[in-house]
Amino acid sequence: MVKILQTILKKPKIFGWLLDLLRAEGASEVNRELPFAALLFTLLAASGVTIYESWKKLCNIDLLPTFKKEAKEIVRQVEVLGYDPLTVMYKRAEKTKSRNYREFLLGYVSSVRSGGNVVNYLKSKLRSIFEVQSAASIRSIERLSTLVEAYAVMLIVTLCSYILFIIFATTSVFEPMNAGGTPSLSPTTVCILIFFVTPLISIFFMAIAHVERKSNLIRVKQPYYAAVLPSAAVSCFIAVLYFVPQLQYLTSPEVFPLVVTACLLAVSIPPATVYMKIAKVNSDAENSMPSFLRDVTEARKIGLSPEKSIIHATKRTGYGRFSETLYLIRSQMEWGVSLKKVFTNIKQKVQTWPVLVNFLILVETIKIGGGSAAALETLTDYSEKQKDVDANKKSLLRPYVILAFIWSILIALTTTMVAMTIYALTQISLPGSAAMPFSVMQIQINLFSTGIILQCWLSGFFVGKVNEGTFAAGFKYSAMLVITAYVSLMLSQNFLGGMYGAVSH
Repeated sequence: MVKILQTILKKPKIFGWLLDLLRAEGASEVNRELPFAALLFTLLAASGVTIYESWKKLCNIDLLPTFKKEAKEIVRQVEVLGYDPLTVMYKRAEKTKSRNYREFLLGYVSSVRSGGNVVNYLKSKLRSIFEVQSAASIRSIERLSTLVEAYAVMLIVTLCSYILFIIFATTSVFEPMNAGGTPSLSPTTVCILIFFVTPLISIFFMAIAHVERKSNLIRVKQPYYAAVLPSAAVSCFIAVLYFVPQLQYLTSPEVFPLVVTACLLAVSIPPATVYMKIAKVNSDAENSMPSFLRDVTEARKIGLSPEKSIIHATKRTGYGRFSETLYLIRSQMEWGVSLKKVFTNIKQKVQTWPVLVNFLILVETIKIGGGSAAALETLTDYSEKQKDVDANKKSLLRPYVILAFIWSILIALTTTMVAMTIYALTQISLPGSAAMPFSVMQIQINLFSTGIILQCWLSGFFVGKVNEGTFAAGFKYSAMLVITAYVSLMLSQNFLGGMYGAVSH
């Protein structure tokens, strides 16, 4: 494994690839926000608002930060430098790294200069953008699957390294090699490889997953805050464990893996509980938003005002925890609260980005054009398409959660099996080998069991990022993987220990 790291450090192409990946993140942010910005442009244009006025509105929309920055630059060049909007849009198209955004700007400029119907162009381009986004979502899943497979290969390499370390550390077969000048693996080297190098590689994969996979949740800080106090308590406990002689028995080979498991669970369970509550509310909101918009649209078609259409749609049941937010909307609107104020209150209840953007577009459409049935129909159609894309992406990524549990069980079982087998073989009188004491085997199993539990805990954050797009979800998966690894280790050690007659003397 050390040679692998040395090879990576000697190849600048790998770091160049990472740099290109980080540079591409800006273009991916533009592509992510583009469907919603194009939808807003389309609905405002259908209500008679010019594209430049739409850009000015984007200057105040925090939910689209990339386009907010772009809008401020366009407005600055128009109002400060005196360029006309079409010229500025043409120049911005030449500078952007996003191909989709470039085509959107150039197509709009061409449509206006040729005297075409801008609204028809925007609607046509909007359909194309969502089709491209759907295809890009599939490609993103393919890249994530490749990343997960690479991570699995890394775990296999780690497992092979563990097996070699066990063989070197627990047998005397290689002593003639040491006498010949071949360096041996010291306990310090093994600890560095298990507790530093392997976690560092996992963090490397997490960094790539962070660039590739984005979450729909925004402002998710509560789970991390919930992890601060347990982390501090566990750190203090570990310090006391090593400095108080009366607690030294907790570091014995029989008990220490359980102590590590309990500490990692203590760090993971409180934030996991907080995250699951947040995820439940926002998942219900994502699933219910298209149905809510459909109810608003159908009510608008029969002649109800936009406000009464929203109130009518909030009375429907079956929205899960999202019904609490809809009840808040209905009560505030019945008391005459403005839509802008209602939307501000919604942001305090809902943290899923697509739902908030759809609400924002709904409010802007009603404020500018009265919320015509045709405009609301367009918004609803693309909200339903967005839901289908997200649901397809989640269903395709779900199997990788099962894969994480499989590799956790296999690593635990295989490492224990090799350690027990080496112990049994050393009890046989063979030339060049000496019987390994049971205490030595216990120390080795303790060391590798602790490393496996820590590795499974880190793997949970990688799986959480890949599957749900946020490291906060990793607390949930980490807790489950740690329990899975510990149970697998205990079962395998007890079963194989009885089979090989490995009992404490």
